[in-house]
Amino acid sequence: MQKRKLGKSGLEVSALGLGCMGMSGAYGPVPDKKEMISLIRSAVELGITFFDTAERYGDNEELVGEALEPFRGMVVIATKFGFDIKSPNLNSRPERIRQIAEASLKKLRVDAIDLFYQHRVDLDVPIEDVAGTVKDLIKEGKVKHFGMSEASAKTIRRAHAVQPLTALQSEYSLWWRDPEDEILPTLEELGIGFVPFSPLGKGFLTGKINENTTFDKTDSRNSSPRFSPENREANQALVELLSKISANKNATPAQIALAWLLARKNWIVPIPGTRKLERLEENIGAASVILTSDDLREIDESLAKIIITPGERYPESYQKSEGR
Repeated sequence: MQKRKLGKSGLEVSALGLGCMGMSGAYGPVPDKKEMISLIRSAVELGITFFDTAERYGDNEELVGEALEPFRGMVVIATKFGFDIKSPNLNSRPERIRQIAEASLKKLRVDAIDLFYQHRVDLDVPIEDVAGTVKDLIKEGKVKHFGMSEASAKTIRRAHAVQPLTALQSEYSLWWRDPEDEILPTLEELGIGFVPFSPLGKGFLTGKINENTTFDKTDSRNSSPRFSPENREANQALVELLSKISANKNATPAQIALAWLLARKNWIVPIPGTRKLERLEENIGAASVILTSDDLREIDESLAKIIITPGERYPESYQKSEGR
């Protein structure tokens, strides 16, 4: 697989990463651990070198750490801090950041955390204190790179002035293009890489979900306003567009959605998640789909004719932060 560098940091990773959150729940019952370890290792064999987890994702760090232990030094593992233990409350106080860093090092079975994101901006803690704490951890050799998630352009600048950011992780897809207004120009100016999560709209852009789809009772999409039957029905035109383009490119809708992101900037590295080998292989195939400038213009012109109503991304009870 092709490699990309996240901004000016020099951190080189595969053009597509693997989001591992769903392997520990979120989208239905927790899958078999051995199967997920096998899937992660298959990803390495297929060229993926960038893996995403978080302290927040249950036992996901332990899973990722065990799966990738044989590949230490060959892969990049990103994890996150920013919450209280077993609580929805945000907490980026310096002592909490250090506590999570020490725990993550053990769970991931590594000597240093490759990329340490603030999971959500904690409005009760000055971002300078957060960046300063991570800067100290980098000096101590416990962290290699600093990242943020769902932060505003203003907060990115403040943090970057204290400790240069390697990457920002936020939602970005054909279904959610908010980062284009302020975030992408800011990242390009400062030389920061961008890691889109939910690049396939949590499955919606694959064409496998419609207004009649039912989710398991444990699936987090049940509580997302975006996935109401009404919103799913209203946005089928977007999926139909992807299906049309994919047919012309001998690809799948998911591959077109990912190829579109890859074509935006060479410092964008999407991290689609999956629990299935066939979906992993399909996603990886997106890296070989070439969208020309004419293709991108056609997509933009077609999108301009479609009214997209994504709806709120999270339920009202979700812990508020800059990126909600």
